[in-house]
Amino acid sequence: MSAQKKLGLIAGNGKFPFLVADAAASHGYDLVIAAIKEEASPDLEKKAANFHWLSLGDLSKLIDTFKKEGVSTAVMAGQVKHKQIFSAIKPDWRLAKLLMSLTTRNTDSLIGAVAKVLEDEGIHLISSTALLEPLLAKPGLLTKRAPTEAESKNIAYGRSVARHLAQYDIGQTVVIADSACVTVEAMEGTDATILRAGDIMRSLAGDASTLSRALTVVKVAKPNQDMRFDVPVIGLATIATMQRAGATCLALDAAKCLLLDGDKLAYAADAAKLAIIAD
Repeated sequence: MSAQKKLGLIAGNGKFPFLVADAAASHGYDLVIAAIKEEASPDLEKKAANFHWLSLGDLSKLIDTFKKEGVSTAVMAGQVKHKQIFSAIKPDWRLAKLLMSLTTRNTDSLIGAVAKVLEDEGIHLISSTALLEPLLAKPGLLTKRAPTEAESKNIAYGRSVARHLAQYDIGQTVVIADSACVTVEAMEGTDATILRAGDIMRSLAGDASTLSRALTVVKVAKPNQDMRFDVPVIGLATIATMQRAGATCLALDAAKCLLLDGDKLAYAADAAKLAIIAD
């Protein structure tokens, strides 16, 4: 990677875009940030001299901005909530045409079609983790505490369910209790899925319930995960969400899930006596 080569960053919400921006700077890139105003943090403006706010519907403006800035390589980082695409945001003519052409409107088809349009315009998308390989989950136990026998059973069952879910690009997270599926992820996102599981468990009828209250969260990559977008991520917020919901264990796919807060994640999980394992 040559010094001062330009890199475009299409930024959504969360910490992910900040990590990419810092990594790009350390690799000598001249960074051009196109931040989605419905999602990205205003603090991102401090990360690049060439900074542009765009609406989620401004596909033509995104292309024009990158071309004007001389960007031919770009990376997507940060969540864009699936439901945002179907909200009151008005798509420009190019995005409207793209949406009309889709036979399905799941994440892969939506963002994959945008990626193809960018490629056709000479803007090549690279893996969103290309600059962050050290933060990908390594195989094995990531915390001091290993999953219990009951949690291990939940993981085995949850992986089976989650892989079927991910195969159809519906969601990538399931929450399991006592080998029963409590919630599955759709448009609402991982945190909302975990919190909904906690609400369901609290709604069960007191001590009469035969279902264990301890929740296991299983988050997987898609069978043919495109590392350019929608890569599974977890961070300190995930740990806090699990605690609120009463979840005690988290299972991930090794080398396919980004740990946004690095070692701090394991420290927080240890402090909360949670188990995290990657396979």
